[in-house]
Parts: sequence; C-alpha cells; structure tokens
Amino acid sequence: METKHEVCSAFTPRRNSLRKSCADIIREARQSLRVQSTQRPFTPRDGPRRLFGANSVRGDHGSRPPSAFSLHAQNFDADSRPGSGTRLSPLNHKPKFPDSSNAEDPLKDFPKSPIEPVEVRKGLAWSRTRLLRSASLTSLLPSEARTDEKLSPGPEPKRLSAGQLCSPDLSTDHRGHLKASQHRTPSRSSKNIKPDVDSGVRPTESGTEQKAELGYGNSSTCPDEEDPESLVWNNVILPLLQELESAAAGSSEGSVDRLCDLCDRLHGTLADADMLGRRCKKRSGILRTLFHLVDRESAQLNLHIAKICLALCVSGNNLLNICKLVFQISRSESNDILFEKISIVDSLLSVLNYEDVGVSGEALLYCVGALKFLSGNITILKILLAENCIKVAQKLLQKLCIVSDCNMTLAGNILVQLTATLRNLADHPDSRTLFVSFYVIPSLCLVLRHYCEDKDICTNISRIFSKLSSYTECCLALARTPNCYSLILDLLSKHHQKQDLVVRLLFTLGNLTAKGEEPRQQLFQCNDCMPTLLRLYNSYQRRNVSSSTVVQKVAPSPRESAAAAAALTDDVLVKLVRVLGNMCIHPAVGPSLATNTTCIQLLMETLELRSVEESEDLMVNVAAAINNLSFYQEENSEIRYNQLNIAKLMSKLLLSSSMDAMLEATRVYGNLSLHKDVRDLAVQNKVHKFVVTLLDSKRAEMCFSACGVLTNLALDPPNRVCLTLEGASAKLVDCLRDFGPADWQLAGQACQALWNLIGHGSDMLLHAEERERLLEILTVYSDKEEALKWTQNEDEQDFYRTCWESEFLPVAQKLIKVLHSVEVTA
Repeated sequence: METKHEVCSAFTPRRNSLRKSCADIIREARQSLRVQSTQRPFTPRDGPRRLFGANSVRGDHGSRPPSAFSLHAQNFDADSRPGSGTRLSPLNHKPKFPDSSNAEDPLKDFPKSPIEPVEVRKGLAWSRTRLLRSASLTSLLPSEARTDEKLSPGPEPKRLSAGQLCSPDLSTDHRGHLKASQHRTPSRSSKNIKPDVDSGVRPTESGTEQKAELGYGNSSTCPDEEDPESLVWNNVILPLLQELESAAAGSSEGSVDRLCDLCDRLHGTLADADMLGRRCKKRSGILRTLFHLVDRESAQLNLHIAKICLALCVSGNNLLNICKLVFQISRSESNDILFEKISIVDSLLSVLNYEDVGVSGEALLYCVGALKFLSGNITILKILLAENCIKVAQKLLQKLCIVSDCNMTLAGNILVQLTATLRNLADHPDSRTLFVSFYVIPSLCLVLRHYCEDKDICTNISRIFSKLSSYTECCLALARTPNCYSLILDLLSKHHQKQDLVVRLLFTLGNLTAKGEEPRQQLFQCNDCMPTLLRLYNSYQRRNVSSSTVVQKVAPSPRESAAAAAALTDDVLVKLVRVLGNMCIHPAVGPSLATNTTCIQLLMETLELRSVEESEDLMVNVAAAINNLSFYQEENSEIRYNQLNIAKLMSKLLLSSSMDAMLEATRVYGNLSLHKDVRDLAVQNKVHKFVVTLLDSKRAEMCFSACGVLTNLALDPPNRVCLTLEGASAKLVDCLRDFGPADWQLAGQACQALWNLIGHGSDMLLHAEERERLLEILTVYSDKEEALKWTQNEDEQDFYRTCWESEFLPVAQKLIKVLHSVEVTA
C-alpha cells in the first residue's frame, strides 16, 4: 500500500533570526545575503626618498621644492636678528689709536685688566655662592673652585665692564612661548664636564684673540655684578666652544667623534643651566661656532648641530636651513640609525607644533618631509608614536586647512608630506586608537574638502582610510563623520581616472558597508550614489583589453602592459562590485538594486567578458553580488527577468577549477532554482550531475549549498529519477553521516533533500542497504543525549541544541516514519 506524503518546501536561505549569538554568526554565513570581503589594495614600496614620488602630479622637478641641495656654513646667518630695512648713518666718532711713539712698551697704552688673577678667583668664589643658592649648578663648576668657595668667600670683587662677559643677543625669535624644558635632556654629571676656570676668565693672548673673533666678548671687562649665566658661560660653555673650534681644526675621523661628543656635552650643559630656547643671552656666539662645523659634511655631526640649533629655537633662514639639513640627512636610509641614537624627534615635532605656515612654511615642509622618511623605519615609527606624533599631526592638519589663499600651494606641499607620514603611522597597531582618540579621521575628511582637487593629497588619505577602515573602531569613526559618504562619492567622480585613488576609496566604502545596515542605507541615499558607481563600473568595464584608457600611465614592458592594465582595472571592479553586494543586503536597498537595469546588465556583461582563469576574484565577487540580489524575487526584478541567462552564465563558474567560483555559482543556483524554468534548464544542461559530485567535497559550505540545489531540483518528480540515477541519495546519506554531529544545519538540509527524493513511498529510489543505513543514522542522531554529546564547547551548546531541535529533528522524524512504513509494506 502506497502512502502519500507532502513535498518538503523549497530551499530558501533565511534572513536574520531572532537570536543574535554565535548561532546567528554561523547562520548568516550561509544565508543568501552575505557580506563580501576582499583584499586591501596592494601598496607598492616607496622608491628613493624624496619630497614627491615619481607618480606625483606636481609637475616637473623645476616647479616644486627640490629634494637635493647643498648646504654650507655661508648659507646660515651668524646674526639671526631680522633686518629693520633701514640703513644706519655712519658714526661721527673717530677712535683714538695708541701712540706708537712709545717704543719701550708698545702695549702700554692698551687697557689692562682691572683685577689680578688672584682677585679674579676671589670674585668667582663670591659669585659662585650666589649661583649655588639660585640655580643649584654645583655640578657645572670645577672641584677646585668649589674648594676655594668653602675656604673663603673673599671680598666683593671689583666691578667689571659689561663688555667682558656679555655680548648683545643676536637672535630674536617669535617662538618665545616655547619653553626650554621641552628641549631638556637628562642632567650630565660633573665628571663629564671638565672646564678650565682660568680659560674663561683669564685667557691667553691667543685665547683673547679667538674669543674676539667668535664674538664672545672681551674678558677684560665684566658687569658690575657677575650673574649666574655669565659665570656658567665663562667657566663651562666658553671652554666647550673653544674645544669645538680646536677639534674642528683636525681632519681625522676621530675628530668627528670628538666634535659630536662636545656637541652632546654642550647641549647637556645648556639644558642643565636652563639656557635653551631664548634664555641664553649669547646664543649668537654658540650658533656661529656650530654653523662653521656644517662644512665638515658629517651626517652624525650635522644631526648633533641641528639638535642644538632647534633647542635654541633658531628662526627665519636658520630654521629653514636646519630643517633642510635634517631632511638631507634623513634622505639616506643608512642614516636612520643616527636618528635612533640622537634624540632629535621631539625637537622636530616642536617645529610642527609651534611654527606658523605663513612665516616658516618652507621649514615645515622639509621638517615634515624628514619625518615622512623616518616613519618608514619601524624603530623610529615607535619613537614617533611615543612622542605623540599623531596628536601633533592632527593640530597641523587643522592649521593647514585655514591658511590664506597665497599659502595654499605651500600648505598643499606640506600636506603631501604629512599625510604620507600618517599613512606610514597607520600601519602600526598602536596607532589606530590614537587616530580615533585624537580625531584625526574627521580632520582628514576636512582636508579632503579643502584640497579635493589635489590628487596627491587625496591619494595619500585614501591609503590611510583603506588601512584604518579594515578595523572596526576606525571604520566606525569614519562612518560617524558627517557627510563622509558624499565626500567619497565626490572624490570618485572628480578623480575617476586615477586608479590607485579610486580603488582605495571603493575599498573603504566596501569596509563601511560591511559593518552594518545603517552605512548601507546612508550610502545608497546619497545624491548620485548609484549614478556615480555605475559610471565608474562602465568606464572600468574592460570590453577591450587593448584599449584600457582609464588607467593611469604605467611603464611596464610591452608584453606585460596589457596584463598589468587588466589587473588594475579588475581590482577596481572587484572593490566596486563588493560595495554593490554589501549595499543590497539592506532590505530597503536590495529590491531597488535588483530592479536597476543598468546595474544588472553590467554584472552580466562582466560574466560574459571575463573568465575565471583570467579574473577569478572579479568573477567570484560578481557571482556573490548576483546571489545577494537574487534573494529579492519581486515581479519587476531584473534578476528574475534575466534568470535563465544568469543561470547559463553560472555554468561557466561551475565548470571552472576554482572552488570559490563553484561555491558562489552553486549558491546562485540555490536561489534561481526556485523557479521551474531554471530547474528544467539545469537538468537539460546536465548541471544536476555536477551538483551531485559537489557532495563529495570536504567543505561543509559546498555540501550545504549543493544540498539546497538538490532540494529544489527534487521538487519535480521527473528530476528525482535523474538524481537517483546519479547516486544523489547515497551521497546525501554519506554527507549526513560525515557532517551531521558537527553541523546540524547541514544535516537538516541533507534530510530535506532526501525527503524530496524518497519521501513518497517509492522504495525503488533507495536500495535496501542504503535504506537501512539511513535509518540507523537517523535513529542515532535523533537521540538528544547522543546528538549533543559531540559539542564540547559550553558556549555553543545552546546553538547546537537549537539547530538540532528546529532544523534537523522535525524532518529526520518524518524520514524515519516513511522508512518504517516502507519496511512494513515490504
């Protein structure tokens, strides 16, 4: 006696379930509407270190700031005071020269020191007492002087003229609010400082001549009261400067090391005496000595010189030349080790923090250019992060957005360097939270609005966004930035021919639309969203490989040019199709896209023009987008209207050697096979045979999708015989046995396919051995205790229990019932 049974419903992938746990994560992975993923666009390694790369759009080298130049001592200003612009009248005073008639003592008429050496020592002891009380600089004085101080403070010294210790300050600076403590280094111990007391107060005749030449002042005159700074100058700094001059006269390599050590001691002494910044009254003398050392052309020495000069807050032409000097040193990758050892990064960041674009714009350009080079070194990159480089960069970004029109070109050049630096910083994991916390991402969007025509700036920022948007916290920060979607669409429209910019902006949009429903809808609702995306799709649709005119100029060999151009255009389309596929997941966006004739025609055209062997990633992404769109089965759906043509195109993917292409094509057939004309076409074109072989796959996802297609094909009675002849029933039983305990969703889908095949009382479609084996498996799996013991993870037990109870057990019980009835009948 034959028993009638209902046919199991067609395979239709579900949308989101009510629960949102690990169960839903796995479930959503198998739904027809799936988020598409792709690789981040490849970023080529930068070429030789220079301000603007080979692909820069800033014209030839004559119209942009140079990367190579020569610097010498003569390029620096010894007197760094700004000129008044007024020529001074000559003085009427006629100096009186000594009478040369005194042949016995030609030096008799020259002024003599008003105090003797012993009296000088007593005066120094008295001054040191004041110095120790006010500045605690004991470590700066020699031990002999401190002994004299303890024994006898001495009488009040004779008054000295101001010319002995004090020379006029030759360096005024607009960075007066920069505190010297920002350049402070750890205090040096007294053993590292070995000044000669007498050399600063009682120089030899040649020493006096040398000090006059360097502008240190004549020691024969002193102020009425010797202040602490003058004391430190005479006893510590002046001897160091004299040693520098002496060491500079040497030509051996050892003299360079000696000069570097002296520069380091000089910086430490100035820092300990709180004489950095504008505090030192005799900065000009120090700077003059340092500038003379530049001609030694030693990268190590020049970096020490730059460190001291920046700590002394040089300005104007000197600041520019120092920044050029640092830039010049940083151009050589072999000099990176110097920047690791010599702590100058904080001084460079101070320039960024305090200098004004209108006053020191060119200096900022070379300073940021140096930081761009250095940020390519992972060790220095960590130093930059530790020195709060991202916060400083964010402030500079804001300043560069409000410059006057006359400074826009210079500000744009600086921004190219700054955004390239941030691009390098974005690679480090520790930088991502800083990009968010310091609001760098909104600032970059502000830059894009002000410099939307600048392709170099836009490309650098697109690289930053493509890196950061791969991470949830950064992606959310970008999504929360007002009008970010319309901004990106505007850039895509303006620069549609610049492939490296377009591909990264599309990748960023793909990441945004992968994170949630709100970004999908916000992007879709932007003005000109679909027209912009479809214009891009049409322009990059490679209808003729030899005429890829939309790609920016490349210079490969003739044999490789066509393949390289094809790969570039395909990469753009991969990212663009991913955006479309992600957007249509939203229930309000999907139906609209499914009815967009241009969109569907472009997707189908891509499948016709390309092959899996040539463009695997693109074909897989197009199939995934069509799969998402085929979920919407409205009457006016273009997918539904073209479903037979799409089914034929999917056959190309099924017959390819790519497992990913096969999987996506099988998923599309799972949706399209809901319609009888598609099922008939599939059987007519032998697609059912290929789907049955997919059940042998070791990939659970592949078996799951194949079971779905077989469930739909078995809806039609004629197809059941064809499927059984191909061994579908036996393979479904094997699939149930192999995957059942670990995947109750797949087990339930296999049971649905078996139900549609054999659930009609016909024992001719299943051999007796297969029937007994299936009954045994179903009986074991229907035991709750036995079924759930396979799950060891407590967090997943609820999920497995839900899948077992709702998706496997109901159809398994029906199968057991029909199998028992067949045995009774037999």
